[in-house]
Amino acid sequence: MSYRTEVSPGGPGDQMTDAAEQGRICALAAKGQRDLAAVAAAYPELFPPRPFDATLFGTVAMAIAFGAPWCDLDRLRVTNRAVLWGFAIDWLVDHEAHSRDEIDRLTARCLAVVDGGTPEEGDQLGAFLAELRDELAAVPAFAPHRERWREETRKVLAAMAREWDWKQTPDTLPGFAEYLDNAANLACTVVNVVHWIHADDPATLAHLDALLAASDQVQRILRLVNDLGSYERDLRWGDLNALLLVSRAEVEKRIAELVAEARDQLAALRVDCPVAADYLSRQIGFSSGFYRSTDFWGTP
Repeated sequence: MSYRTEVSPGGPGDQMTDAAEQGRICALAAKGQRDLAAVAAAYPELFPPRPFDATLFGTVAMAIAFGAPWCDLDRLRVTNRAVLWGFAIDWLVDHEAHSRDEIDRLTARCLAVVDGGTPEEGDQLGAFLAELRDELAAVPAFAPHRERWREETRKVLAAMAREWDWKQTPDTLPGFAEYLDNAANLACTVVNVVHWIHADDPATLAHLDALLAASDQVQRILRLVNDLGSYERDLRWGDLNALLLVSRAEVEKRIAELVAEARDQLAALRVDCPVAADYLSRQIGFSSGFYRSTDFWGTP
C-alpha cells in the first residue's frame, strides 16, 4: 500500500504538490467533520453543543485524517466515531457523574453493549456504542479480535474511573509514574484497535500484540503532550494534569525519553507492518504540533 508522492526537492512545483496533498487531507477531514456533526445531531443528549462544538468535530476529523491520509472516509468513519465515543465517555465521567456507583453502572452498560447486548431504552451512549459495534462486526477481523477491543474498552473505563477517584481526594494525588500508568484514560489505544480491526489488514493483524504495546507507548506520550497543551483549561475545569504533579521540565524530559523508546519500537515494526507503524508515528507528530497552541474541547 503506497500513500507517498515522490517529488524532487526544492522548486515551486514541490510546494504545489505538497499543498495539493495537504488540501486533499483537509477535504477528508471536512467530510469526517460533517459525519461527526450528523452523529451529534442524532444523539443530542450525549453531545450537547457546549462543549461539543463544531471545532471539536473538525479537530477530531483532522487528527484522524492526518494520522491515516492513505484512507478514504469509509475507512476513517469508524475511527472518527470511536474517538467521539471516547470524548463522550470522558465528559460523562469527568463532569457529569456524581458518584462512583454512577460510573460503575455506566461501565457495566458499555461493556454489556460491547458483548453484544441491547442498550437500555434512552441510553444514547449505549446506542452510539452499539452502532459502532455493529459496523465493526461487519468486517471479518472482528470475530477473532473482538476480545481485544473489549479489553481496551475495559481499560479506558477503568482508567477514567480511577482518575475520578483521584479527583475526590485532591490532598492525596497520585505520583507522576502512577498517573502516567493510567494513560488509557486518553482512549488512544482503544481507538487504534478499532481502526486496525476495521481496516482488516493481514500484516497489521499479524503483529497486533507488538502494535498494541507500541500504541500504549504512544498513548503515554500523547497523555503528556496533551497535558502541556491543556494545563490552563484543566485548571479551570478541575481536571488532573501532569503539571500538578511535577515540573514542566520533568514532563518534557519524560516525553523525550518516551519518544526515543517509541522510535525504536516503530522502527522494528516498520519492517513487517509499515502502514500501522507510520500511523502511530504520525499520531505523535500531529499531536506534538497541535497541542502547541490549542486542544480539542469547546467551552462547557
